[in-house]
Amino acid sequence: MAANTEFFEALSLLEHERGITAEYLIDKIQAAIVIAVKKNYEVEDDNVLVEIDPTSGKFNVSLVQDIVPDDEWVDEHTQVPESEAQNIRKTYQAGMRMVTPLKTRDFGRIAAQTAKHVIRQGIREAERSQQLSEIQSKAHDIVQATVTRVDPERGIVAVDLGKGGEAILPRNEQVPGEVYTEGQLLQVYIVDVVSGERGARVMISRTHPGLVKRLFELEVPEIFDGTVEVKAISREAGARTKMAVWSKDPNVNPVSACIGPHGDRVAAVVEKLGGEFLPQIAEGDILYMPSTLPGVSSSEAAAMLQKTDKLIRTVPEVATVFGKAGRADTATDSAPLEMIETTIQLKPESEWRPGMTMEKIIDELDKTVRLPGLANLWVMPIRNRIDMLSTGVKSPIGIKVSGQSLADIDGAAEQIEEAAKTVPGVVSAKSA
Repeated sequence: MAANTEFFEALSLLEHERGITAEYLIDKIQAAIVIAVKKNYEVEDDNVLVEIDPTSGKFNVSLVQDIVPDDEWVDEHTQVPESEAQNIRKTYQAGMRMVTPLKTRDFGRIAAQTAKHVIRQGIREAERSQQLSEIQSKAHDIVQATVTRVDPERGIVAVDLGKGGEAILPRNEQVPGEVYTEGQLLQVYIVDVVSGERGARVMISRTHPGLVKRLFELEVPEIFDGTVEVKAISREAGARTKMAVWSKDPNVNPVSACIGPHGDRVAAVVEKLGGEFLPQIAEGDILYMPSTLPGVSSSEAAAMLQKTDKLIRTVPEVATVFGKAGRADTATDSAPLEMIETTIQLKPESEWRPGMTMEKIIDELDKTVRLPGLANLWVMPIRNRIDMLSTGVKSPIGIKVSGQSLADIDGAAEQIEEAAKTVPGVVSAKSA
């Protein structure tokens, strides 16, 4: 009985440590014992009885033989003569079956080794099956992986998926420009899981559009609950992503839902993509952030702010203007006066002049607001927040020019300014 108790305690321990159910282990152990008895006694499955009951603590193994008349006895392994059976129990008669309890030591060394092998094999199969089920449940989802090996020559990265096993991130599924190091944590998208003889083969990606979709589902409650649907995604990994969204609720703006308050949601997605920029979005507002000469006085900053606000209001599409000079994170922080920010709220598009677009409004504003010492910059407020989070500067690109003299510097800066204006996607370019 004590041995049985130890056996069931071992089953419970395996179930706890390996996560394999006791029922599965019992089935494998019963099968292994049947194989062992068959080999040792040269019988068939029908001649072996295995009873394992964790509830009652029962663990019995028996040999079952058919009782036959003495003159019909032909198989000493599967049959017992009636006279011999009656020597054990007088009530035995031909046609009945005799059950003989066995002890483990009676199985034989080879049979016991076979049983051990089957049990180990069963445990391995259970672990593989468990691992496969777990990773298959994460197909088309994001998992956090740890980089375990980087092969620069072959361009592959090996990662540990935790209980999901290991996987290879091939070169064509890596984001251009990303550098991977051992021990680095990565968010990867599970494209597919294929079951093979050696276990599950997990195909992962850092470039799949599904990665962007899943990130937005995690960041945007309206997408997660189905109010906003992602209709299509076009992605150039490491460069830009375009996403078409639609709302079931007319009161929910799908674009605004994805952007989030102050751009927090889309900024979180961009950060997890490693700074991958999203295309320009017409937000309805414009942020004016000119560069000024350093060291301006408070009176000069106030005068510039009044002038710029007044000029901005002259554009018919402008509804309201909110400008400020200087910015402080706390009440005691110094706020550089040269940091001028003006939020421009536009009228509804239905009130714009015929043929006017966001690009034309910005162009008109740029031509209207011309003050000495100011280099204009017109950006979308939320896009600007994303750029600042990703790059640390208020404009996506800054070029520092040095030279032998001020004349050389001014000449080079002007040439760069004119060249930059011809680059597609550049909103404004000013030298200062």
